[in-house]
Amino acid sequence: MRLIRQRPSREILAGESADVYFVRAERILEREGLDPLVVMEVFSRQQGVLAGIDEAKILLAEALDGAPPEEAVAEALDDGDTFAPKEVVLRIRARYRRFGLYETAMLGMMAQATGWATAARECAEAAAPEPVISFGARHVHPDVSDVLDYAAIVGGCVGASTPAGARLAGLRPTGTMPHSLVLIIGDTVKAAEAFDRDMEPEVPRIVLVDTFRDEAEEALRVAHALGERLYGIRLDTPSERGRVTPDLVTEVRARLDLAGFSRVKIIVSGGLTPERMRAFKEAGSPVDSYAVGSYIAGASPIDFTGDIKEIDGRPIAKRGRIPGLTPSPRLRPVDLAAWRAS
Repeated sequence: MRLIRQRPSREILAGESADVYFVRAERILEREGLDPLVVMEVFSRQQGVLAGIDEAKILLAEALDGAPPEEAVAEALDDGDTFAPKEVVLRIRARYRRFGLYETAMLGMMAQATGWATAARECAEAAAPEPVISFGARHVHPDVSDVLDYAAIVGGCVGASTPAGARLAGLRPTGTMPHSLVLIIGDTVKAAEAFDRDMEPEVPRIVLVDTFRDEAEEALRVAHALGERLYGIRLDTPSERGRVTPDLVTEVRARLDLAGFSRVKIIVSGGLTPERMRAFKEAGSPVDSYAVGSYIAGASPIDFTGDIKEIDGRPIAKRGRIPGLTPSPRLRPVDLAAWRAS
């Protein structure tokens, strides 16, 4: 997958999101007349599914724009690649003051998104072969919900609920309807009919059936009302009523099948984790897809470190690290011009 390119924000480019010591170092190096050609390597002490590095490439391409080609060299892995502990995922060869101010931003882009992508991969593997959709936007600040959804898709989700996140991945958003719509209209069938009337034909008719009545009863009422137009029903029973269980899914499936609605899909959501999805599968529960929110959105960032390993061709490193370049056979050259945002 290729990230839809967009220019970094003014705050990032101005260094306003950098740790202040990088800002101070920039000032000191400028005044001292120092700007060596350095090689920086980026790695993590954990393993995971890499995400955010393509965004870092866009920032790096902006930072190194106009530099001589031999002083603007990058090698990297790509979003979606798995990586091992201490494996170099990004190597930069450039004048330090060209990119040093952006170390905080690049590491942050990768740390947060990689945590989300790695959690999404756990969910996708637990649910396989059934698909997983990212429903995590409500668990993060809206300014980063698009990055969350993009990272979840990188990790293995087939879709995401926000238009901005899906757009970053070149997809259309995926979703059903909120409980608020059903509550305001006052009846699940009437809400389903309004959805069917007012939404574009290409939007799948997926209806929540846990708001007012028994889920199996509501599923049948909706199926009879919409007929062939109904794509699926979503079960999102709250924890106060025991959440969605394998037995509930099995019952809803059986009642739909007996009524002639075997093609209607069942989507399960609500506090899902890899463990809960494995429990559905071990029970043989006929779930067609899962929507996961907090498990992916709440994943801890995976820390990355940037180390200078050469200065003007001389191997160097801080104590505890080995001076000189780390053997990194999986790194691929980055065409910075191609990554420059239009």
